[in-house]
Amino acid sequence: MSPLNRRRLAIFKANHRGMVSLVIFCLLFLLSLFAEVIANDKPILVLFEGQILFPVFTAYPETHFGGEFPTEADYKDPYVMELVQAKGNAVWPPIHYSYDTVAKSETAERRALTPPSKTHWLGTDDQSRDVVARLIYGFRTAVLFGLVLTLFSGIIGVTAGAVQGFFGGWIDLGFQRFMEIWQSLPTLYLVIILSSVIRISFWWLLGILLLFSWMHYVGVVRAEFLRARNLDFVRAARALGVSDLVIMFRHVLPNAMVATITFLPFNLSAAITSLTGLGVLGFGLPPGTPSLGEMIVQGRNNIQAPWLGLTSFFTLAILLVLLIFVGEAVRDAFDPRKTLISNQD
Repeated sequence: MSPLNRRRLAIFKANHRGMVSLVIFCLLFLLSLFAEVIANDKPILVLFEGQILFPVFTAYPETHFGGEFPTEADYKDPYVMELVQAKGNAVWPPIHYSYDTVAKSETAERRALTPPSKTHWLGTDDQSRDVVARLIYGFRTAVLFGLVLTLFSGIIGVTAGAVQGFFGGWIDLGFQRFMEIWQSLPTLYLVIILSSVIRISFWWLLGILLLFSWMHYVGVVRAEFLRARNLDFVRAARALGVSDLVIMFRHVLPNAMVATITFLPFNLSAAITSLTGLGVLGFGLPPGTPSLGEMIVQGRNNIQAPWLGLTSFFTLAILLVLLIFVGEAVRDAFDPRKTLISNQD
């Protein structure tokens, strides 16, 4: 690691609020990646007749445990669990419900809008689904959506800005006019029109938002390339016969990425907010998919169940606050003035 990057890392670590926020965010995201072993209506591990089975990852028919039906075993059925416990045992996840599991009482009645209890830590929604389970899966969906959108929009935006700023002339002028027209298109109306024609999914929604989100990076990268293309080291590289692609991505791009990296946490929070907002308006992920927007709608439609609204509000608020604190720490770490002061000390 270069001395400059070491100073940047030291400045980032010195911002305790940003460092703690990054650790908390990474831990929460890491836990959500293992949602299937944290909240599921299937056992993590089943020991049956000397066999080690993993129902979370593999579907086993009921006949495998001595049942009558060749369909997948329903481990919430007392009859199936009696068969399992007669010749083995099962290890359950901490939460015995998945995001789409319908919670029922011993009399097979649905537990709709049940307040928080030992069985349901944050209660149930109006469709008798466990709120904690949907929160874990919805958190993972939101963060993964934001990360993928930020990654691909950054790649496209940085490439477009690099081409504009490095070559300039008619290429730059043409790209600028194209972006002015493209930015004038209403994103929300486009989503509404497409949702009436096709069935919106995770990847469709990602592609639609990607059509517009890449333009956030173009201006900063373009300005850096316009400034750097006439510097001495670029002229020297051209005089030595170095190709334009090598100059762009090996020599100029590292300098331009400083300003771009500071935007990444804020763009990630914007992507998560966009997905949540579309979910609230009814143009987000398909019905039944766990999402923060759907949880907000649940809280709005069921005011008599305050745990729904409070859960969605605090989850989204904490997530965005953590990302903002991380973004502030990254911005301070890449601030040339603070890096220079640290170097002088």
